[in-house]
Amino acid sequence: MKDKHVVITGATGGLGGAVVELVLARGAEVHLPITERELPARLANPRVHATTIASLDDEAKVVAFYESIPLWASIHLVGGFAMAKLEDTTLAAFEKQWRQNVATCFVTCREAARAIRRTGCGGRIVNVAARPAVTPSSGMIAYATAKAGVAALTQHLAVELAGDDVLVNAVLPSIIDTPANRASQPTADHARWPKPAQLAEAIAFLASPDNALTSGALVPVYGRA
Repeated sequence: MKDKHVVITGATGGLGGAVVELVLARGAEVHLPITERELPARLANPRVHATTIASLDDEAKVVAFYESIPLWASIHLVGGFAMAKLEDTTLAAFEKQWRQNVATCFVTCREAARAIRRTGCGGRIVNVAARPAVTPSSGMIAYATAKAGVAALTQHLAVELAGDDVLVNAVLPSIIDTPANRASQPTADHARWPKPAQLAEAIAFLASPDNALTSGALVPVYGRA
């Protein structure tokens, strides 16, 4: 990925640091839309270019962010999570999950596709859905529905962008081994959870030129969870 320009959303989250580190190690120029006023010190690097955007469902700001990037790949990690059963889920909570997961993914995918098309060189888009998007479970109706939307968006985009050599895929993690998830489930067997560095390897491959064939895939990255 040497000298290729890569956007990573959600870079300051539990998975983001590992993805940024790996993509940098492979030589990319990395562009980060962040909600913080300043780039966190742990992500500082001469090849990291940060832009503050309050929310990735701010359409005008996302359009402006992508406009000047000679884009190769866009990796979309940003999202939200909520646990609640059907009867306990308000419409506002349902819409919030849709906004945090699907709306942000849609806007960034659309602008990434435009930016990649402008280069005329093809490229890659990688989204993050989740295991509940394809494996029914109880207690997360809003989250699971939203992530299913991300999965459907990914597969339809793969077909629509195939003629432009833009390969679009999504990974489907189970529960990621992050400090926040450990704190929420202190008695779980954390050794069974996929690690951020392991997920970063899968994501970086899908976003790289080494992935010359795979598009429209929903890749299970469950670990042993």
